[in-house]
Amino acid sequence: MTSIVGILCKDGVVIGADSSVTFSDGINRTIEQSSEKIEIIDRKIIIAGTGQVGLRQRFTHIVKEAWEQKQFVDSELKLGTQLARNTLIDFESTGIRPPNIEFGALLAFPIKKTHFLCEFAGRTFQPEFKTEKLWYVSMGIAQPITDTFLGFIREIFWKEGLPSINDGTFAAVWTLEHAIQVNSGGVNGPVQVAILEKSKNNELEARILGKDELGEHSQAVNDAKEALREFKNYHQKDDSKLELPIINDE
Repeated sequence: MTSIVGILCKDGVVIGADSSVTFSDGINRTIEQSSEKIEIIDRKIIIAGTGQVGLRQRFTHIVKEAWEQKQFVDSELKLGTQLARNTLIDFESTGIRPPNIEFGALLAFPIKKTHFLCEFAGRTFQPEFKTEKLWYVSMGIAQPITDTFLGFIREIFWKEGLPSINDGTFAAVWTLEHAIQVNSGGVNGPVQVAILEKSKNNELEARILGKDELGEHSQAVNDAKEALREFKNYHQKDDSKLELPIINDE
C-alpha cells in the first residue's frame, strides 16, 4: 500500500510518499516492510507510484526511455499523452486494461526551464497536469485522509496561490505524517520527499531530501501543532468569571 502527495509550487515541485510496501498472496496481506518509493531519473525527473510494484517498474522504464530519446522537449500535454499511450499499450500486452489498472503515478519534470507536475490517474491512467488553479494532488490508500488535510492546509496557508518549495515541503511532510498517524493500516514511515527546483546554475534539478532536511520540516510541523495548542488556551473562556443564573424555587 502507498500514500503519495504532489504539490506544484511557484519555484518547483514537491513529491512525497510513505515507505510501506505490503506483500500479498493475492487475497490476504501477508507482511509489510519499508521500501524506497520515489525514484529520480538523471537528476531531472521524479517518479512516485501507488499500486502494483511491477506496474511501477514498467512505467518507470517507459519514462526512462522517453528521456533517453529526448522526448522531454515538446509541449507538456503532448508528452503526457504519449507517456500514457505507451504505458497503456505496455499494460494491455499482459491483459491489464482500464478501468482495472491497479496503479497510478505522479511525475515531475522540466521542459524548457519550466517545471510540471502530472498525475496519471489510478484505474484509467489518464494524464492530468496540475495548474495554478489546482496545484496539489494525493493518491493511494490514504487519499480520503490526505485530500482533506491538503484542503485544510490550502485554506490556512495557501489562500494567495501557489506555495514556495519550502512551504510545499512542509505541507507534504505534515500531510504524510498525519496519514501515518491516523490511517487504519498499510501506510507507514519514514516519510520520503523529493523536490524539483532550480540549482545554483539556474537549471531545474531533482533530488531526494536527506534526513536532516526532513527533520527540520518535521520539527516545523511540531512547532505548528504547539502553536495550535497555545491558541486553544488563548481562545478558551475563563469559566470562573461567568455569572451563574439565579433560580427561583418558588
